[in-house]
Amino acid sequence: MIVIFALCIFLWVLLFAFFFFHKVLSNMKRIFTLSVLAAAILATGCTRIETGEVGLRVGFDKQVNTGELLPGSFNQTIIGNVITFPIKEITVKVEDMAPLAKDNSTMKDFDAMVTYNINQAQVAEIYNAKNRSFHAVHDGDVYLMYNYIFNAARNAIYKAARKYEALEMGDARQAMETEIKEQITRTLAEEKLDGVIVIGQVLIRNIVPADSVVASANELVKAKNEFKTEEVKVATARKRNESMQANPMAIPLLRAEAEADAMRNLPNAIANFKGHTLVINSVVTPTVQTNGK
Repeated sequence: MIVIFALCIFLWVLLFAFFFFHKVLSNMKRIFTLSVLAAAILATGCTRIETGEVGLRVGFDKQVNTGELLPGSFNQTIIGNVITFPIKEITVKVEDMAPLAKDNSTMKDFDAMVTYNINQAQVAEIYNAKNRSFHAVHDGDVYLMYNYIFNAARNAIYKAARKYEALEMGDARQAMETEIKEQITRTLAEEKLDGVIVIGQVLIRNIVPADSVVASANELVKAKNEFKTEEVKVATARKRNESMQANPMAIPLLRAEAEADAMRNLPNAIANFKGHTLVINSVVTPTVQTNGK
């Protein structure tokens, strides 16, 4: 009887241990599963603000917080969202422009590039206060005031171009870059954005005058060269005349030289003559045409 009782107690202990450890293992498995799930949620529901960026948190109510999220910070996006803003050396390309030059000719092509920086402490103020059309969105990032800078650069280029002839712009590239930068800076100051947005540099990449302007310039150069050639001929003739007057004996020599040149060219002159009568040294010589020539 005692043996049977001890056996029952042993079986009861085994059964209790089985259910106890089964429950513990089930809880551990559940805890592990929840841990993995939580890690996955955190990995996919978190974003990091990279160097050269600033972030702003958007709540579940779509309101944008006024506190900037600084570079290096990790921010959850399970509830709400985070907007990222590049703020360093933002490049704006202004291409395929055709501004009017001082000579009223339209440039064939004018390309420029502008870089600017945003004060990171005023990102929230700019984003909340300025019209959203002033900004641009690319690959999920918001480029503050990109469209505004683009239009300001175009206007500055048009104003600067009117100060120079079409063919002068190439040599005045550096001066134009300075003028364009100063004009953009004045535009920012008028909008009370000086100190908020800083223009880094303006670089003119391409200047091409109209084809008609280039053609006219080439014709002018050609005419100047021809004029210089004629000036040389006149100066040479004048010096020769002065030499002849200073040395009367040179006149017969020059006459003999001219007659010798004429005789050397006589065969070609006769061969190319198209008339009926040729006068050579006051002697009339009839010409004969054959085979209709």
